[in-house]
Amino acid sequence: MRMIDIIDKKKRGLELSKEELEFFVNGYIKDEIPDYQVSALLMAIYFNGMTEKETTQFTLLVRDSGDVVDLSKIEGIKVDKHSTGGVGDKTTLVLTPIVAALGAKVAKMSGRGLGHTGGTVDKMESIPGMETSLETQKFIDQVNEIGISVIGQTGNLAPADKKLYALRDVTSTVNSIPLIACSIMSKKLAAGSDAIVLDVKTGSGAFMKTLDDAIELATEMVSIGENAGKSTIALITEMDIPLGHNIGNILEVEEAVETLKGHGPKDLEGVSLELAANLVYMANIAKNIDEAREMVKGAIADGSAYNKFLEFVEAQGGDKSYIEDFDKFDKAAIHHEVKVDRDGYVYEMDTEKVGNASVILGAGRETKDDELDFAAGIKLVKKTGDEIKKGDTIAILYTNDEAAVKSAEDLVLEAYSLSDEKPEMEPLVLARVTKDGVTKY
Repeated sequence: MRMIDIIDKKKRGLELSKEELEFFVNGYIKDEIPDYQVSALLMAIYFNGMTEKETTQFTLLVRDSGDVVDLSKIEGIKVDKHSTGGVGDKTTLVLTPIVAALGAKVAKMSGRGLGHTGGTVDKMESIPGMETSLETQKFIDQVNEIGISVIGQTGNLAPADKKLYALRDVTSTVNSIPLIACSIMSKKLAAGSDAIVLDVKTGSGAFMKTLDDAIELATEMVSIGENAGKSTIALITEMDIPLGHNIGNILEVEEAVETLKGHGPKDLEGVSLELAANLVYMANIAKNIDEAREMVKGAIADGSAYNKFLEFVEAQGGDKSYIEDFDKFDKAAIHHEVKVDRDGYVYEMDTEKVGNASVILGAGRETKDDELDFAAGIKLVKKTGDEIKKGDTIAILYTNDEAAVKSAEDLVLEAYSLSDEKPEMEPLVLARVTKDGVTKY
């Protein structure tokens, strides 16, 4: 078998066999196939796509290129959630203690933030003492004991994806539905859970800018999950507006906790509860989605979700007194109010620019080696649909870097589009994708 023949076959739009895909993936991992030939194949896939069968086989081969986590020692149905990334997206911190409080088993691996999207592991590590790297046995024991553990991704999870993504990044082949689906699902399948809910973001702050593209990606990933024997559902959620009001690590932990107490912003609460309800349903705890929604609301109302979060923090070495009293957290030295010079309404927001402003302030990374300022970030006082008056504060910037304030403020002001008319608001959850099809809301 020759790589040049595989490239030629995909160049002509034909389906690659399992053996050809195996030759390609295994050969690349072993450095037996050069980057230039893999680049050519990736570009052929970019233009010609892959069939459902191809994409599933490709994903399973990438999954099997490294460790596949064995969660069989955890009792019950193991559930997982993945978000394609957004600004202010702290839903993992909200929904995981909810579903654990209701009896589902959450054994989750999460990532760090890079660029304008934040990472769950970074938010957890902003809590003093909290560990995100646990030995496998401790990870499993904790899930069995309290129903939840969230850790950073292991170094050898789907290594073929890491190598392929680095090449895609420099060959302009990132934005390919089958390649994105393979990248996400190879890691999710390697993480070992039985049921997966995918939160596929769409809008200005998301990778998938249009609803149609988001549905196409979600459909591809649901198909892969189901073909691999995992119960998989995807929700398409709005990311034309940052989720919640707080962006930045400590700020987002605080907002997640307020949501668990029943006092969070309605958009964050709405998306988190819908994701949680789907996980509760998939864990066979509720007979249907409607019952699951009521159970999720009940876990917040009776305090069990908040108490589970405290238990989770303490189990992973975190000082829960910081969660009980947020005044204990370090505060940013600079609080700068961003004001507007006219009356009107916030008509729309460029969410990616808001996220990039938070990176400038120190809340995110431009490269993987950047140090984070856990206290840095942005509090959005006004969002899309809100009425404003001249001189109103639309956002508050938090940072310890005075030199960052001006450029971050300029970017935030650019992100806000003002109008004399109040905009029509889109629903938070735009569609639900299952193995049976797509339901638009």
